[in-house]
Amino acid sequence: MSDASTALGVRLYPDLVEHGGLAPALVETATRHGLDIGRVSAPDQGRSRFTCAELHSDQGVVCVKLGSQARYFMIDLRVSGEVLARGDVMDLLQVAQVAAAWRAGLPFTELTARFPFMEEITHRPAPVAQVS
Repeated sequence: MSDASTALGVRLYPDLVEHGGLAPALVETATRHGLDIGRVSAPDQGRSRFTCAELHSDQGVVCVKLGSQARYFMIDLRVSGEVLARGDVMDLLQVAQVAAAWRAGLPFTELTARFPFMEEITHRPAPVAQVS
């Protein structure tokens, strides 16, 4: 059994195992459907090199991780490290479509309308006051 199949689980993610992990599978999916998802990276080592991907653009970063007990993709849209929207979806093509739409500058209100599984994070914790 390959490192990718051990990390991903052949039963849940056979398509990702075939491509060697989440990041290369996302690139292939986007290319096949003519979507511009920007630069895609994954960690260099460990299990997460197969199970995590980051898609970089001027808008910020799309972070994608895998569900471990069921097939689904967890998506966070981040700007300066802060999660501004998140969602879960079962279809890798929809992950690529979200990334392409956000990269193209689609505002959050339109993005969440087009992709109802995405939710804008509106309740952010208040900054902690610093004691002098």
